[in-house]
Amino acid sequence: MIGLTARPQNNNLIRPGEIWPDTEGKHINAHGGGILFYNGIYYWFGESRLPRTEKDRTRYGVGCYSSKDLLNWKNEGLALRVINDTSTLLQPGCVIERPKVIYNKKTKKFIMWFHHELKGQGYRAALTGVAVSDNIAGPYTYIKSLRPNAGVWPVNFPEEFKNLSVNESDIKGKPDERIKAVKEGLYIRRDFTGGQMARDMTLFVDRNGKAYHIHSSEENMTLHFSELTDDYLNFTGIYYRVLPAESNEAPALFFAKGKYYMFSSGTTGWKPNPARLAVADKVTGEWMSLGNPGRGTEEENKITFGSQSTFVLSPKDKKNIYIFMGDRWTPENLADSRHIWLPVEWEDGIPVIKWYKEWNIKELK
Repeated sequence: MIGLTARPQNNNLIRPGEIWPDTEGKHINAHGGGILFYNGIYYWFGESRLPRTEKDRTRYGVGCYSSKDLLNWKNEGLALRVINDTSTLLQPGCVIERPKVIYNKKTKKFIMWFHHELKGQGYRAALTGVAVSDNIAGPYTYIKSLRPNAGVWPVNFPEEFKNLSVNESDIKGKPDERIKAVKEGLYIRRDFTGGQMARDMTLFVDRNGKAYHIHSSEENMTLHFSELTDDYLNFTGIYYRVLPAESNEAPALFFAKGKYYMFSSGTTGWKPNPARLAVADKVTGEWMSLGNPGRGTEEENKITFGSQSTFVLSPKDKKNIYIFMGDRWTPENLADSRHIWLPVEWEDGIPVIKWYKEWNIKELK
C-alpha cells in the first residue's frame, strides 16, 4: 500500500484518488467531511482516522484543515476529539462519521453535527452528535448525542399509516413485502417513542438561513430531512421522509439553477456503488429521482469512479460552479482512504460527473 506521506509541495492541480499532501507533506486525513468558508478561508472538516498501526485511541476525532485556494491545506489539528472519560458517550472506541460544520450568524457560534456510534456497540446506536465552538477550527465542546424526533410523526406521513399493525416478524424473508412495509412506516412506528435512527448525514443551510439535518434513517432505507432550531443545536420536531424504502445514504445537497439537487449512494457498506441524483423544487421535497449522474464507462458508472459522495462545494470566487466531493474508502486502513474531487458539469440541464485524472480548479468557469 502506498504510504501516507508525500513530499511537501505547492499543489496546483486536483488529482483524484492520489495522496493529497497537506503543507507538511502528509495525506489529508479528513474523510466523509465537508467544507465551510469563513473570513476568506476554506475549512475542511472530516473524520480523522487512525492509521492501522496506531494504538492510542485518544488521538481520534474530527480533523480540520484550512486553505485559501482549495489546493494547499494546512492541518489545524483535531477540532473535536474523543474524551478519555467513561462517563461520556464520546469516549475512545466510539465511531464518529460524516462530520459537518455550519455557522450560526445569530449566535456567532460554529455548530458541528456528526453520525455517532457508541463504543463496543457496532452500528446499533444510530445516534447523531452535536458540538459547538466560538472558533471555527475549534476546539469544539461536545454537547450530546441522540436519536432525533422522538414522539413526532413526519410532516408528510399519511394518517392511515400511523395505526398499521405490521411488524418485522410478519415480513421476515419477504423482501417485496418489507419494502412495502417500510414505505408505510414500519420503522417510523417502531422507533416513534425512542427517536428515529440517524446514520450517514449532512447539513444544509437554505437561502433563508433555515438549517436541515439530513440523515439515513429507518435501517438506512429512508432519508429524513429534519429541521434544526434557530440556534442549530436542536431539532424542532418538523421533519420529512424523502425517497422512502429506496435505501439511500451519503447525501450531498446543493442549490443550483433554481432547484435543489442531491447526490447520494446505495447502501453497500465500504464498497462503492452507482451514484444517485435527485431533484426538488423545495428542500423539503417532493424529491424526484433522476438516475445515475456518472458519465464514464459502464464499469466506472457502477462504482461512481470508485467513490462515495460526501459534500458538494461551491467555491466563493466562482459563481454557479460546483465540485463533487467523495471518498474512495480503504476499509483495511481508513486513514489511507483517498479523496475524489470532480467538477460538476451540466448535461441537458442535469448535473453530471465525469472522471479526470487531474484537473485545474482555476480553469472552472
